[in-house]
Order: sequence, then C-alpha cells, then structure tokens
Amino acid sequence: MKTYTISELAREFDVTPRALRFYEDKDLLHPTRDGLNRVYSTRDRARLKLILQGKSVGFSLSDIREILDLYSLEGHRAQLKLSIKKSRDQIRNLEKQRNDLEEALETLRNGIKWSEEKLAEMGPGAEVEQSARAYEKVARAGLDGDVAHS
Repeated sequence: MKTYTISELAREFDVTPRALRFYEDKDLLHPTRDGLNRVYSTRDRARLKLILQGKSVGFSLSDIREILDLYSLEGHRAQLKLSIKKSRDQIRNLEKQRNDLEEALETLRNGIKWSEEKLAEMGPGAEVEQSARAYEKVARAGLDGDVAHS
C-alpha cells in the first residue's frame, strides 16, 4: 500500500504541513504514526483532496466532516446523496451571494456616475483655481527672473 509523508502531501496539494495537522486536529484526516512521523494512506490522500475541493466551493469544515464521515458509517451511496444535497444548497447560497454582489456593484456604479455628473455640473472647484493661481505665480516669477538676467 502506498503511503505519503506530511511533506509529500503538502507539496502535492500546495498546502502547508500546518494545514494537514489542523485537519488532523479537526478529525478530518487520520494518519498513522511511525515514531514521531505521520504516515498518510491513499485514503487520507483522497480525503484531503475532498477537503480541499469542499473548501474551494465554500463548504464549512463541519459540512465536509459530515460528508466524509458518512462514507465510513453508511457507505458511498449515503455519502453521495448528502453530497448532492449540500452541493445544491451551496449553489443556492453562492447564487444569492452573486446576486447580492451584482446589486452592490450596480449601486456603487450608479453612485459614481451621479457623483461625476454633480462634479461636472459644479465646474472646476476652488482647488483648481488655487492651483492655477499658484502656477501663474511661479510662471510670473520665472519670467520676471528671466527679464532681470537679460
């Protein structure tokens, strides 16, 4: 049977060894021990892959644990049914989040458009006039200085 070290799995899945120890602490992975070293089985590797996939789509660790543990308790059929149910629920959640984000983006875009229109109606502000006066003062000083040197 193929086994993996913590470093091998961390490298393969681009996670830190600390993350693997965290998943072990959360009872999601169950490596055996060879002295002080953790030894991961192909089953642990498969579980890690499912953990990371679950996380990438927004499942909580408790949802992931429930799906993973169901396989051990009731078999693959029950696990697949629960996985389908939780996936459908997550799709609904993500679609709602997407709609909420689209609404927030639209509100921000409308606010920017309104603000830009108001600024255009107001014309150049005091800061523009102040900047123009400062530029004129520097330009005059430069011209006056050039005339004095002629």
